[in-house]
Amino acid sequence: MQAQVAFGVLGPVVAWDAAGGAIALKGPRHRAVLARLIVARRRVVPVTGLVEDLWDDPPPGAVGAVRTFVAALRRALEPARPPRAAARLLVTEGPGYALRAEPGAVDAWRFEKAVTAAATLPPEDGLALLEEALAWWRGPAYAEFTEETWARAERSRLGELRLHAVERRAEARMALGRAAEAVPDLDAHVAEHPWREDAWRLLALALYRTGRQGDALAVLRRARTLLVEQLGVDPDPRLRRLEADILHHAEHLDPVPRPGEAAGRVWALAAAAYDRTVASGARARLESTVGLLRGLAVTGGGGLEAAREHRVAAIAAAEELGDTELTARVIGAYDVPAIWTRVDDPEQAMRVVAAAERTLAALPTGEHAAARARLLATIALESRGTGSAHGPRAARQAEQIARHLDDPALLAFALNGTFMQTFHRAGLASRRDAIGAELVALSARNGLATYEILGHLIRLQARGALADFPGADHHAAAADRLAERHELPLTGVFTEWYRALRLAADGRAPMDEMEAAYRSAAARLDGAGMPGLEHGLLPLALLCLRVRHALPVQADEGTDWGPYEPWARPLVLLADDRRGDAAAALREVPAPPRDLLFEALWCLAGRAAIAVGDRETMELAHNELIPAAAELAGAGSGLLTLGPVTEHLDALATALRRSRTR
Repeated sequence: MQAQVAFGVLGPVVAWDAAGGAIALKGPRHRAVLARLIVARRRVVPVTGLVEDLWDDPPPGAVGAVRTFVAALRRALEPARPPRAAARLLVTEGPGYALRAEPGAVDAWRFEKAVTAAATLPPEDGLALLEEALAWWRGPAYAEFTEETWARAERSRLGELRLHAVERRAEARMALGRAAEAVPDLDAHVAEHPWREDAWRLLALALYRTGRQGDALAVLRRARTLLVEQLGVDPDPRLRRLEADILHHAEHLDPVPRPGEAAGRVWALAAAAYDRTVASGARARLESTVGLLRGLAVTGGGGLEAAREHRVAAIAAAEELGDTELTARVIGAYDVPAIWTRVDDPEQAMRVVAAAERTLAALPTGEHAAARARLLATIALESRGTGSAHGPRAARQAEQIARHLDDPALLAFALNGTFMQTFHRAGLASRRDAIGAELVALSARNGLATYEILGHLIRLQARGALADFPGADHHAAAADRLAERHELPLTGVFTEWYRALRLAADGRAPMDEMEAAYRSAAARLDGAGMPGLEHGLLPLALLCLRVRHALPVQADEGTDWGPYEPWARPLVLLADDRRGDAAAALREVPAPPRDLLFEALWCLAGRAAIAVGDRETMELAHNELIPAAAELAGAGSGLLTLGPVTEHLDALATALRRSRTR
């Protein structure tokens, strides 16, 4: 029922049922309670607070009245709820009540998300989204509560966001060469909101682009007169510059060229201006460099490798200057999302961790909380897969600080570190799925596109481990859409590997087709700049595919197994009928690193142990895999699978029982 009810506050406060019919909300105080809970955005509002908000001078039975209002609202919002069953939508929690509406169930919340998302879209898509979102308004926000103190800040914020959306819609129309369409709306907009200087600027520019230079100049004169004589403020310098530019038919006022041409021109001009203005030895250059490296890293290939190399150099340069705060910013600004649990360059990662720990120790105690969180998140990310106790502790501390500061970008970075440290045992796919879900929601609300993609990739892995392939398919498609929109090609590496896994997990395609899918996915890794992912992965995937389908293991003499050689070697030796050598090799196999392939490597070790009768390894594999009994072995990597963990556990248990009877 919770997901079926929608609420409208962009106008009079209303609620709609699943069929779109209006829900009767009884009297004005019932609607006031509902509106107050929506303003709280899913947080608890104490009963005493509701009493204070509803009455200037509360009557003796005010608390009881509030409870009566809440009971009536519950009956209206959840009419099918059985008697005495707990409410799921308007819930009692602690000292008060909360409305647990879904993020998309309130028109104001959807409006905020749409305006934020529109800013990241191409003009045509952004315009369509803004037009849809502005159509949701039915009047002033919380229209019947204009005099209520508790609604004032929210009404003001939403009203400002609406004005901003109107202006961004006009910009999108002009970017698409539709300046004439923008003029009527902007004309009405400045008449109603004459203090909006950006609106005056846009109106003048729209008129100019439709060939009405005289009208454009008249608008600017009208704006100047109104601002100076009626509001007592000087016009924004941009308005004065625009008037001069219109008089001289400045080239930049003409409709912008195609996006690629415009971007190239802006880049060249900005880079030249930066070189002229910022001294070569300025500290600002280091921080600007890290900003460039962040963008470079997500391009893949040589860009990612160059970003890693120059990042270490930038950190070293910052440390040489002896400026601890600058060093903290340089280290912490490289918040590039990471999905794979094996670092690409372990030596570089160790150097980054060491620098972050030095800088963290040098920062003044109790100060620079955000910088501390970024350093801690960096430690958590760069120490992944090492087994160090510093990583999990740093991840917990970074997340705690980020939540306290209520900083969405910082929290996304910290959650990435938390994800990287959730491999201390098998069977944690559900935990990682929750992290991915929070990342997706947080990033979508705050326009953090790269972290939204990361969240979808984490959920792709987790849903695959939990055998929810329709769910994983959804997240793969969502990641691909975002990657295409934001030109982030590395995403496709992971989604293509996932689709090879999907084909292998289904198991109905011919073996050569499944192997071809893995080889095609591996080709995407060539030159992607991710050796920590690429090295040995294709042979491992093909090995798992054949083991899963009970086919003979095939490997050339020169096969490069990369870091997976210890777990592959016993099975390769068994395929050559070298049982004694396989048993000896198995005794040398270390415990798998605690990463995305932890379960898969234990399954391979367990399979070899069964074949050679290694009871100790069988017991170890069985004990380590038990927590993952509900998962698919290896599928949490998003790359490969050995089928249900339960099948491996059953085989190990059977072999162990037989060994006891001998």
